[in-house]
Amino acid sequence: MKSYRIGLIGAGFMAKAHSMAYASMPMFFWPAPGIPVRQKICDVTIERAKDAAAQMGFLEYTDDWRDVVSDPNVDIVDICTPNNIHAEIAIAAANNGKHVFCEKPIAMTSEEATQMLEAVRKNNVKHMLAFNYRRTPAVALARDIIEKGEIGEIQTFRGTYLQDWSADPNAPLSWRFQSEICGTGALGDIGTHVIDMARYLVGEFSAVSGELKTYIPERPIQSSNVDALGTVKAGGDVPKAPVTVDDEASFSVRFENGATGSIEATRNAWGRNNYITFEIHGSLGSIYFNYERRDELQVCYSSDPGDRRGFRTIYTGPAHPYGEGLWPIPGLGIGYSETKIVECYDFIKAIAEDINVLPDFEDGYRISLICDAIVESNENGGNWVDVK
Repeated sequence: MKSYRIGLIGAGFMAKAHSMAYASMPMFFWPAPGIPVRQKICDVTIERAKDAAAQMGFLEYTDDWRDVVSDPNVDIVDICTPNNIHAEIAIAAANNGKHVFCEKPIAMTSEEATQMLEAVRKNNVKHMLAFNYRRTPAVALARDIIEKGEIGEIQTFRGTYLQDWSADPNAPLSWRFQSEICGTGALGDIGTHVIDMARYLVGEFSAVSGELKTYIPERPIQSSNVDALGTVKAGGDVPKAPVTVDDEASFSVRFENGATGSIEATRNAWGRNNYITFEIHGSLGSIYFNYERRDELQVCYSSDPGDRRGFRTIYTGPAHPYGEGLWPIPGLGIGYSETKIVECYDFIKAIAEDINVLPDFEDGYRISLICDAIVESNENGGNWVDVK
């Protein structure tokens, strides 16, 4: 069984999720398509990189990402950095013949996304974008139901991604609030997850009409370079700096197949932790999903008798997508980590078997174009804008 040596760039909380997936994947999916070897990890200082290597089980460490992408002992480059260096790292990795796994959103701009896509295609390397929520078994089941025509022709999609970690104005100025590092705010950070689900389940976007809002115009400056998100609150007389991105994105969608939809993404929704939902209405039924109850899919069929019609709950388990690797019996439940394990499995399998894996950099590029259109619509007072 072939081993694939991982070079991980960035050692924050997302790196923990990826490292757990590399360690755990063969335990869940055996025989594994390949064995991930945690070879080298990179962070902004050599002290942090050394500590991350010990914590996450990597054999080597460095404070220069160029050491990772040029290392002949690295087969896969995994990018878990802020958005502003995704493109440079991915292009260099591809040019060195490495397969590339990148956290979302793909890049700062659609122009950067284009360059990344061209680089991986030119060098014939595998490439994958980390929209892991589509690998939740209940979401994959929803796609199967839709593809088999069980709810008929899709008419509407309604999706949300609501969080509250930045609702407090004393939450520090994470890089996620600075446009020169992240590009957009809630739109790129969490809105792209719902866009990915909408494309995965319904199809391509043809036009959007949207609005972006910033509710908290400035935040306390962080005292360290460790991204604290909303887990730390600044006290006392702390200097503040401007927030230069959106706190909320809400937009309407027209799909190429004639369906319509609406999406809302905000990090300022008190009481919502990781509230990802979608409801899809078809001519023969409806589907509802809530990630905070991620083991359940709600389905209603028009063919049910009138006195029995309503949403039924399907509890995902061994009979459902990825279930053979995750559960011995139904109802044990999954967490965030399992979606990353499945993601790791699919990527390693794609490399081992030389097959395509989705979502890839083309999906990231297309989502960048959608985000461009939403930004343009906001600047034009919410007018409809065609997706290029």
